[in-house]
Amino acid sequence: MLKDVKRIHMLGIGGIGVSGVARILAVNGFEVSGSDVRESSLTEALRDEGLQVTIGHDPKNIEGAELIVVSTAIPETNVELVAAIAAGMRIVHRSEILSAISERYKTIGVTGTHGKGTVSSMIAWMLECAGKDPGFVIGGMLNNFRTNARPGGGEWMVLEIDESDGTHLNFKPNYAVCNFLEADHLNYYEDLDDIKRTMCSFIDQNERLFEGFANFDCDGNRELSEMTKERLTGYGVDNPSEFTAKIISDTLPIRFEAFQREEWLGEFELNLPAVYNIVNAMAAISVGVRIGLEVSDIQKALSTYEGIENRFTVVKGGGVTVVKDYVSHPTCMRKVLESATNLDAGRVISVFKPYRYTLIKYLQDEYATAFTGSDEVILTTMYAANEDPIPGIDTEFFVNKIREGGLKVTFIPDQKEINNYLLDTVSAEDKVLFFGGDDFFRMADRFVTDLNKR
Repeated sequence: MLKDVKRIHMLGIGGIGVSGVARILAVNGFEVSGSDVRESSLTEALRDEGLQVTIGHDPKNIEGAELIVVSTAIPETNVELVAAIAAGMRIVHRSEILSAISERYKTIGVTGTHGKGTVSSMIAWMLECAGKDPGFVIGGMLNNFRTNARPGGGEWMVLEIDESDGTHLNFKPNYAVCNFLEADHLNYYEDLDDIKRTMCSFIDQNERLFEGFANFDCDGNRELSEMTKERLTGYGVDNPSEFTAKIISDTLPIRFEAFQREEWLGEFELNLPAVYNIVNAMAAISVGVRIGLEVSDIQKALSTYEGIENRFTVVKGGGVTVVKDYVSHPTCMRKVLESATNLDAGRVISVFKPYRYTLIKYLQDEYATAFTGSDEVILTTMYAANEDPIPGIDTEFFVNKIREGGLKVTFIPDQKEINNYLLDTVSAEDKVLFFGGDDFFRMADRFVTDLNKR
């Protein structure tokens, strides 16, 4: 795919996934350019690393390129994509490029509907602590490495593999991990059964696969294990599996014992404020043991693991604790809330922007209980993500659904007004949880700055 290619142009280069691939390509000697709709810390960093980054899409940007790279987020109407098609240029998906790059490595691919970024970054840090100098491409900024991607100098590469659009079928990792398998991304999939069927194909159609791993605490994964021809190695905390954990302490630092069947592997420590991360750690431990890492290196890695930017990131301002987390799936939100209640003695205030008509329709009952433990839920106008409307499913429907659960709900149509409301109502020791994406995280950062000024 990359033979005789020198110049590559990437649409949406400021995206966390595309930017990671761009970094790997540039280090491997390709001339990489790209465009995006807005400036960001990622576009600035790529420019500092020598990549040609243009803000704004224009057909002129693709001139001289021999290969055009897109992601699923790029609409068919994008002017650069339209021009590339008209010119008969080669156009490939980001996943195809990353898969081609990874074939020269021993690869560990982590997928599933959530938790894959944490697991893949844990594994990358384990390999680093073991002196393996791994490459990785992960959909978040790894706090231990201060980047989302690097080629590495060793034989291993760790990939976070996105299943949201079916492009995980483009990958054939040697070791595959499915961390959770729940109803999600229903703009692409028909239902959970469709997700499981596709994940089964990802595993069984991979002729390069040495071993597959799955979180057996997840109902969807246990069902997946009965569908696949390949035997999956299970890990978890609550259900029988080959690799299991026994919790010693759920306060920071979290401490637990790990076992492989009846064999005691050792005691492990994790400096992340969420017990559900023990399941994530068990995924990393099971892979680490299987590929021959020393338990002492795994212990060192987990005890020094610093997480991913904006994944249960805790900051304080004016005595108020602020938590930023990228999750929008109700299962994940519930787990974050359960973990956050122990941070301080004050109220728990959740801030959320409903996301996608399909998610709200099919997971409405799960969302109805996702905010349990919140003293107040602040909601703003729904983000549709280019989906066609579904009759009866809108912001008002979602607000009423949460209110039916007996929670106090404050609806603020314009999210720009949320910080002003919070500044007027929060007190010291309150906890404010921002669930969402980059726009919410920027809002959370401004909120902390304003708290420190008052």
